[in-house]
Amino acid sequence: MIRAGAVAAVGATLWASAGLADCRQALALGLDVSGSVDAREYHLQLDGVAGALDDPLVRAAILSAPEAPVSLLVYEWSGPTDQRVIAPWRSITDGAALQEMIDRLRQVERSAASPGTALGVAMAAGAAYLAQQPNCLKHTLDISGDGTSNLGPRPRDVKQQLAGKDVTVNALVIEPAGNDAPLTAYFAAEVVTGPAGFALPAAGFDAYQSAMTTKLLRELAVLSLAQLAE
Repeated sequence: MIRAGAVAAVGATLWASAGLADCRQALALGLDVSGSVDAREYHLQLDGVAGALDDPLVRAAILSAPEAPVSLLVYEWSGPTDQRVIAPWRSITDGAALQEMIDRLRQVERSAASPGTALGVAMAAGAAYLAQQPNCLKHTLDISGDGTSNLGPRPRDVKQQLAGKDVTVNALVIEPAGNDAPLTAYFAAEVVTGPAGFALPAAGFDAYQSAMTTKLLRELAVLSLAQLAE
């Protein structure tokens, strides 16, 4: 991890010094707050994102090249009309900016939302948010979910629409404890797209923070010198 982080930091520094981008990565985190997510699970998810961002290795990865910073946004999703930004775009140029994002997430209160699971709409919303950051080198949607889509456009159709649009969609899949990860296979087939896209399972909401930490480290380490030289 340290070696990958060092490569990303050097690459981002070279990119910034060449004046080719204002940020190295736009990262939008989409959190499932549909009816299958109870109050305890809701807070495990929010606290899990905050805790993952506060992890020393994640902090180091995000802050490794402040001259080419990461931009972060966090939103919630459930039914077709229930997408809510809970932490708007923030360029993470220093530890104070990252801490403000973490503190904001820990203070969020749940709002009313329909019980449906409109995963395709959530993907389209995430892509629209990423389009608000045109000057970033990479655009990554990190979407969490604990069930299959049952409302709105099919995820596979949205996935096809996003193909070739410089957007990577990764999934953090909250599997029931003891499950053989069929939901992860669903997300891998129907949701994940783009360069180096992947689906990562969490064994229930209690394992969410650990899985999110692993996922963020993997996403933040994708930058390479070869990409920067293209």
